[in-house]
Formats: sequence, structure tokens, C-alpha cells
Amino acid sequence: MGRVQDKVVMITGAGSGAGRADALLLAKEGAKIIATDANFETAKATAAEIGGDAIALPLNITREEDWVAAFAAAKEKFGHVDVLVNNAGLGGSAPLAEMTDEQWNVVLDVTLTGTFRMMRAMLPHMMARKSGIMVNNASVLGWRAQKLQAHYAAAKAGVMALTRCAAVEAAEHNIRINAVSPSLAMHEFLNRVTSDELLAQLTSREAYGRAAETWEIANVIIFLASDYATYMTGEVVAVSSQRA
Repeated sequence: MGRVQDKVVMITGAGSGAGRADALLLAKEGAKIIATDANFETAKATAAEIGGDAIALPLNITREEDWVAAFAAAKEKFGHVDVLVNNAGLGGSAPLAEMTDEQWNVVLDVTLTGTFRMMRAMLPHMMARKSGIMVNNASVLGWRAQKLQAHYAAAKAGVMALTRCAAVEAAEHNIRINAVSPSLAMHEFLNRVTSDELLAQLTSREAYGRAAETWEIANVIIFLASDYATYMTGEVVAVSSQRA
């Protein structure tokens, strides 16, 4: 349909899971993809699958030097970035009473502070162009409670608040900032870090009796990145079939 035709889109965590699905579907809709990931090999695999002028860049969002190098490479290739999709994040499971500072800090550093770093770095570029779009990846856990997920839920709630506040600041520069909030999207990373028992329990809470496919989340991201969403900013869009 060409909903994001010729838009230059940078995606973090694009080497696997939801980020890879975002990259593939955005490319099908006409976007020029910059696939970034801390695991450079997986980012290269995503770019190779897309083909054309897609590029892959190594990017650990906890390191400022990685962002500087990635943005310089993106500008050299395309001249600018139209859309930033902040997909990269980190989860885990731990009871709060036993959670270590390290467990708490690493999830917050990647999932919340990493998103902040990317937005902070991208905003001056978009402000100078008086144009830009950001889509952040949140989670329904920013609203809802789940055992063993205090650090991840806190991080995703922070992403929601960050999205809303940044959107108000950016609006005068013609920059739109929104977030998606999936309930349960099945991908290989989730399978690695979540027990079969918990996955079955989470799936049973979904009204359709199944998890979302990653492309179903990506479709909403494409909408927010497209010109169909020009009046939306500061919104957190739930992509969920959970029962009330």
C-alpha cells in the first residue's frame, strides 16, 4: 500500500523478534530501512532479507558512542531520518523481595533509559528539519500488574510517560511521538525467556485465545509512522485482545 513510501526509518533491536517484523513490514510498505541491533550479525541478516538500499548498523542503545556512529552512518547513506522506532528493550523475571539492584538497573537502563537516549539524540536532527516521527514500544504491563515483572513494568510505564511528555515538547517542531502497547506478541526471544507454563497462562487471558503475531503489532507501528496519523501525538495505543 505504500503507507510509508520513501520514509527513512531507523529501528532499534531490528535483528530479531518484534523489531525484525517491524523492519520487514515497513520495508514492504515502501520505507528505507536502517536496521540496528546490539547483535550486528542479526541486524545484517534483517537488512539482507530486505535487500535494496536497506542497511544494518551495530547499536547498543546503552552506549552513546554507538548512537553517534550509527547516526553518522545513517546521515551519510540517506541524508536524514524520518522515523525512529524505539523497539529495543530487555525483560526478565524476579520477585521484588529478591530483586537485586543489578537486575533492576539493567532492565531500566536498556528499556527506559535507552529509549530516552535515542529520543534525545534524534530530536535535534528532527527539530532542525521541522519534521519527524517517533514510535516507542511500551507494554500493557505499564498499566496492568503481573507477578515477577516489577522492573519491566516500571520501565514500560516510564516509556509511556516519556512518550507523552516528549510529544508535548516536540509538537511545536512538527514532530509526532506515540507509543504502541502490546499485550502478548509471540516471538523467539519471548520463548527463550518465558516458561511454557507462563506463556500458556498469558495466552489464556487473551480474548482470541492466542498471542498476537509480530506483524499485527508492526501494522499499528506503520499506521503511527504514516500520514494517516498526522493528528496523533502523545498517545499510547494498546494492541491487545485481553479481556477487561
